[in-house]
Amino acid sequence: MARYRGPRLRKCRAVGTVLPGLTTAPTLTRPFPPGEHGAKRKAKSSDFKTRMLEKQKARFHYGILERQFQRYVREASRRKGPAGANLVNLLERRLDNIVWRLGLARTITAARQVVVHGHVLVNGKRVDRPSFSVDVGDVVSLREKSASKPFIASTLEYTSQQPRVAWLEFDPAKCVGKMTSMPERSDVPIPLNENAIIEYYSQML
Repeated sequence: MARYRGPRLRKCRAVGTVLPGLTTAPTLTRPFPPGEHGAKRKAKSSDFKTRMLEKQKARFHYGILERQFQRYVREASRRKGPAGANLVNLLERRLDNIVWRLGLARTITAARQVVVHGHVLVNGKRVDRPSFSVDVGDVVSLREKSASKPFIASTLEYTSQQPRVAWLEFDPAKCVGKMTSMPERSDVPIPLNENAIIEYYSQML
């Protein structure tokens, strides 16, 4: 599947905020849109642009292509309850996001690579699909050989000081985590208006 492999900070600058799922940069050193005239350009705001930026922000952060993201929006709208909250729930429960949230990767992009390369187990079985949906009670761990690799040790040291979410338990000594409850909307690590995303697709899907 095609993935964006260009400058990651360029994507962050395009949506106006740092996306921790895409980069480890703490801030934007150039907080204006990319391009030759980005610093001087005064773009007009509109409802459509606001909704599109929210959609792009979520897509870039979670590393999801447009067609797959549309499927998430359809599923969120089909389920009972607020579609925006359902969408956040679906995105946060992706296996690559869980691996990142546990601190086993520095970004969601890196977590996807860890999953695809077969390092991750869910309930003791290897799962190599980043889009796999983790449920309450599921145990996410690394294969025994994978847990001893140097890049895992350096990653755990890097992420040890980062805050953990309340809906996940994690034992860094064993590289084992467990989803104890559904993700909370307040735990989303970026400023996101999920209702604007639903509104963006309301006339398309």
